Amino acid sequence: MSGTGDAFDRLKKAVDDNADKAQKVVDKAAEAAKKATGGAHDEKIDKGAGAATEYLRKRAEEDRDK
Repeated sequence: MSGTGDAFDRLKKAVDDNADKAQKVVDKAAEAAKKATGGAHDEKIDKGAGAATEYLRKRAEEDRDK
């Protein structure tokens, strides 16, 4: 299981180091999910994408403040 933890830590660092770019990926993923579900779950997708974007925005601000 430590391999999974290490992979997650590397992914988290990559996102932290590139928070602005990751926000664009979240937007694209949300649009793809909406298309795939035919609009049936847009509200839930928007809620999840909004939470992810807010997290990334905070991380980007923290990185700029360093």
